Amino acid sequence: MTMTRRHHTNRRAAAAVLGLSLLLAPAGCGDDADGKASVPEGWSTLVTDSLSVGYPKDQGYAEQPAAERSRNNAAVALKVEDGIRTGMVSVQLDFATGVSDAAEAAAAAGAGIGLGSTRKATQDVRLAGPAKARDARRIDYDFTADGKEDTPNRGTPMTGVLVAGVDSGGVPFVVRLNAVKDAVDGEDLEAFVGSITVK
Repeated sequence: MTMTRRHHTNRRAAAAVLGLSLLLAPAGCGDDADGKASVPEGWSTLVTDSLSVGYPKDQGYAEQPAAERSRNNAAVALKVEDGIRTGMVSVQLDFATGVSDAAEAAAAAGAGIGLGSTRKATQDVRLAGPAKARDARRIDYDFTADGKEDTPNRGTPMTGVLVAGVDSGGVPFVVRLNAVKDAVDGEDLEAFVGSITVK
């Protein structure tokens, strides 16, 4: 269940350019309402009221129809192999109360990662979009599948990354990518985070 590497060269270049542009973006540059993140070649985009995010369509992910997804999710893309959900990109909006900044959003989202998960890293990131909504926090983690709801067999190693923040209207958001471990490499995770544009 490893991801194909046909487009990794293009994604690597796109991620490098995006990463450099984010690093060079001045902290107080004012609203950049027209600024949009780069989405790698072969990927598609989930669009919600608060943000848009890329997902690897060329690697088997497909957007889930609204009628089929959980009401807690504003948008979802799934990778299904032999009836098993081996990867998921999801967006939740307004998922917590009393949240006013990225740190609080990440704390609320991180609490939902669950017992048995191992946090690998937490870092502040800058997303594309209006200046007052660009600050976000990223959490990388590992966990094991529970085998429920068409997920991989119980105990299967999984990996995940979430990005949490607050949009320009004050709505908290969390974007997640969860997949079977080693099916998503570091370049894909960087490209995923770099594809988010907040509104």
